[in-house]
Amino acid sequence: MRTEHNFDLTNYNSYRIKAKCRTAYFPENEDDFVKIFKNGEEDKIIIGGGYNIILASDYYDKDFIIVGETYSSVLLEEPGVITCEAGASTLQLSEFALEKSLSGAEIFFDIPSSIGGAVVMNAGASGEEIKDILLKVRYLDLKDMTVKEILKDDIGYQYRNSIFQKEGGKIVLKAWLGLQPGNAKEIKNKMETVKEARWAKQPKEFPNAGSVFKRPPGHYVGPMIDELQLKGYRIGGAEVSKKHGGFIVNVDNATGQDIIGIIKHVQQKVKERFNVDLEIEQRII
Repeated sequence: MRTEHNFDLTNYNSYRIKAKCRTAYFPENEDDFVKIFKNGEEDKIIIGGGYNIILASDYYDKDFIIVGETYSSVLLEEPGVITCEAGASTLQLSEFALEKSLSGAEIFFDIPSSIGGAVVMNAGASGEEIKDILLKVRYLDLKDMTVKEILKDDIGYQYRNSIFQKEGGKIVLKAWLGLQPGNAKEIKNKMETVKEARWAKQPKEFPNAGSVFKRPPGHYVGPMIDELQLKGYRIGGAEVSKKHGGFIVNVDNATGQDIIGIIKHVQQKVKERFNVDLEIEQRII
């Protein structure tokens, strides 16, 4: 297991916020996770690809566990069933499924996430979510330090939520995904269509972490922000995207506090105008 001290986290968060941590661990197998957490979970922060996080500090006197390339195998376990270690990306999943002519993962071709992160937050887009193809999950239970498995129906999935978020203390290690046989050309076409649609409306030209807020019942975040004329609103190096109001982008060396300041301002204005409480989709660390 690779271990780094005074580790630079800038390239491990998609906002590209400049930050460092005391120690970074890069686990390679299940035993590594047990070793890392054997003395408890205090002062330990686990991240995946860093796609849905906001680093609020420039230095963390804590240990970061980075679940990424060192723990990212994707395998065809049996016909129609793919297994992914938590550090694998959703891009890896969709490309592997295409290679095997399996359909059901196309929507994840351009959703930036690790499989672990996708499972925890029930990632998705356009009405499709990871729970739609998930079969079961293997995880480390920090209460008794044992590795367990849980079926999809017992995870308590909701919109951008799951038992892994609500209860905590469970570290996703591996996921089983069930896909359907399909036509490789049709699968590829859908993947490209998904990517084109997202690139057309999302601010891919600046570092960002995707949609900032969960969609509130009966409303859409983007149109509310449009009506409030908050596109382009800026604090420090962070800005509400001029392209899509539901995104905050790093336009000039933004800090986590710049981004959090914008979030609070948007929440306040939306509450005043629409009496809607916007809930953050991203994880503030």
